[in-house]
Amino acid sequence: MSKLKNYFSMSEMILWCSSVMMIIISFCAFDRENYLTLFASLIGVTSLIFNAKGNPVGQFLMIIFSLMYGIISFNFSYYGEMITYLGMTMPMAIFALISWLKNPYNGNRAEVKVNTISKKESVFMWIGTIVITVLFYFILKHFNTANIVPSTLSVTTSFIAVYLTFRRSPYFALAYAGNDIVLIILWILASAKDFRYISVVVCFVAFLANDIYGYINWKKMKIWQERNC
Repeated sequence: MSKLKNYFSMSEMILWCSSVMMIIISFCAFDRENYLTLFASLIGVTSLIFNAKGNPVGQFLMIIFSLMYGIISFNFSYYGEMITYLGMTMPMAIFALISWLKNPYNGNRAEVKVNTISKKESVFMWIGTIVITVLFYFILKHFNTANIVPSTLSVTTSFIAVYLTFRRSPYFALAYAGNDIVLIILWILASAKDFRYISVVVCFVAFLANDIYGYINWKKMKIWQERNC
């Protein structure tokens, strides 16, 4: 525990503790039954604080979260979320874990080397995003996915986020923040039918705060690494 206190800054510990408390309080207030949702939320928010540090442990935890979240999404017929996380986010988290482990900063496996993608690669990413979005729209429509528009937007933002994560770009956290906003809307719609899902909304609000911090910290990491090359 003392090693973790030394590893994380005071602000990071406050952010993580606040996020955990938000998730637990919302679960006790609105759910009290779906412990899978609680455990998934706690694992997810913990993965984000490690991701913010560029630590591969975050990607390992994201693999576990993706599996749990896929099950939760299936239970509410959010097939887009299920397919996205089980068929895209989880596999890409595995590739990202391998990529982060292979690219440590100065041999420090607790911090990945920050990368910059070229304009040519950015064009390739956006073309891939358009193709994936159109493809998934028709797949989701075929399965009569609930709230298809935000579900499709979730696929779009998720693809950008996982690609940038794999490529070790600071903008991956910003893409995930965009995805968090879409998911907040998606689960608010679900909460209108079943108030227990308010706890999932709170979970993604916590995720949003952590992803914004992650982007800020990765920009700092990038500057630090470039100065100390």
